[in-house]
Amino acid sequence: MPNKPKETIHVVEDDPAVARLMAQTLEKFGFEAQFFATGADFLRRLDSDPPRLCVLDLGLPDMDGLDILSHVRSRHGFGLLIVTGRGDTHDRVTGLELGADDYMVKPFEPREFIARVRSILRRYREPAAADAPAKGVRIAEFAGWRFEPGNNALTSPDGETETLSMAEARLLGALLQRPNQILTREQLLGGRDVAALDRSIDLRISRLRKRLEENPLHPRLIKTVYGAGYLFSANVEWL
Repeated sequence: MPNKPKETIHVVEDDPAVARLMAQTLEKFGFEAQFFATGADFLRRLDSDPPRLCVLDLGLPDMDGLDILSHVRSRHGFGLLIVTGRGDTHDRVTGLELGADDYMVKPFEPREFIARVRSILRRYREPAAADAPAKGVRIAEFAGWRFEPGNNALTSPDGETETLSMAEARLLGALLQRPNQILTREQLLGGRDVAALDRSIDLRISRLRKRLEENPLHPRLIKTVYGAGYLFSANVEWL
């Protein structure tokens, strides 16, 4: 039986010592790593050779990592882990809002690094609720809205259509699959443990509310259940 192909991880990191540590760690746990010292080199490779996951440093010599993140999320749907020396809360919040799946601050423990890589890959490897509704159903309707998981299109009751980011589409799909049920942040993150400062789900919920709610400060569709999680308060019909 042929060996299973290794999953490719792109690492955008200009510090040779950090790149070497990541290489040793990834290869030890069965991944194939390709390294890029500049953002330009990474972006040139994307169209011809997209990875399963990208590990992105924010402090690159030629461009800001947040600009790279924004570019990637507007065109691609693979996993993305920020690993950076920039521990500022603003950078963390911005990175998560732009669609990063997770955020680590250097220095990091190699086993935690691998655990986060595996967690992100697992979520992208498993069919998301937004990508694989039950029995092949592909379109959801709720409260006058229409969501098409195949192309992440969200159509308002007024007929205006916009395209959700991959992170927003996955989150909305998870909520739509289990309406009128309380879902914890861990469930919405695909089982990943939620650190005290990791507010990625809260940020994505906030972005969805701005799209769906007449008054995001007093939401009627996506309700917060304090101390428990979130509840999607609407009947959903899958077509």
